[in-house]
Amino acid sequence: MLRFTATAEDLLCSRFALSPAFELCGLLRRLSGRDAALPTDWAVRLAPGFTRLRGETSLDAVLALQASRAGVNFVAPPPRGLTQSWADDLAAIRATPIAVARAEIDAVLRTQPVRDPRVRELLESDRVVDVVADVLDRAWNELLAPDWPQLRAVCERDVVHRVGVLGERGWKEAIEGLEGALAWQGQHLSVPVRAPHEDVSLAGEGLLLVPSVLVWPAVAVFHEEPWPKALIYRARGTSVLWERAAPDPDTLTSLAALLGRSRARLLLELGVPASTSQLARSLAMAPGAVGDHLTVLRTTGLLVRARSGRSVLYRRTALGDALVAGATPSVPART
Repeated sequence: MLRFTATAEDLLCSRFALSPAFELCGLLRRLSGRDAALPTDWAVRLAPGFTRLRGETSLDAVLALQASRAGVNFVAPPPRGLTQSWADDLAAIRATPIAVARAEIDAVLRTQPVRDPRVRELLESDRVVDVVADVLDRAWNELLAPDWPQLRAVCERDVVHRVGVLGERGWKEAIEGLEGALAWQGQHLSVPVRAPHEDVSLAGEGLLLVPSVLVWPAVAVFHEEPWPKALIYRARGTSVLWERAAPDPDTLTSLAALLGRSRARLLLELGVPASTSQLARSLAMAPGAVGDHLTVLRTTGLLVRARSGRSVLYRRTALGDALVAGATPSVPART
């Protein structure tokens, strides 16, 4: 059990952020079997590229840094804010002082020795940070970059929801509403992680709250120096993302015949509320075109919109849900 102590000053400094690097590490852990398996459609699609990278790069050295309970921190440094990009993360990884990297690597190797002499030689070399950064950059571009807009949209929607809860009901409700049995008592936030009990002061610097699609099992934390304190939690809508990883072509075809393909894709996407910009990123469409299609869907009664903080979110109406359900092929009953 880990317990953060948060003062009023800490709460004022706490903020949400996104972490492409953490999602990449989560993906690599799942593809390597260290965490829960990916949904079948994602695993089948990504497994060949993962296998190729293991053969062509030093990916096994990166995987060796992913211990059973926790890995090294420098491969996924805490992000700075909601605009964090992979380029930002990669620059932070490359800037890791060798002394910091060496200390974290040695800690992992003490609990999880590496038997492959080539991998161990690399992890003990002074060039380990550059090699790890190069491998992660290639893994990002070949494995995760194509899906990042979808993952980012899910995380951004989660932040909009949490900010709304925070504004209406305060930090206690916002934190305890996260998945993972978190508890807020007085000035203390208890986080049920697999580690010896430890009290950690936020020291007036606040807490980073980072939604994630790939965190496992429910939360992860950064609490050791020299890194900012961060709580990574599972984003709302993650299950919807997995379910729509491979949209049923018959459903899309049926809706497209009635609405047009672009409007059909938007209606399917809005099983979870989203803003115009989030939909544009997720579906790789021009924001202006998305806005025009949303207007048509709303005026025909398939969508409604509502303000949440600074964002305007669209969601399906009961009529929109019924239309999607009616277009979804039914599975014949077994006799």
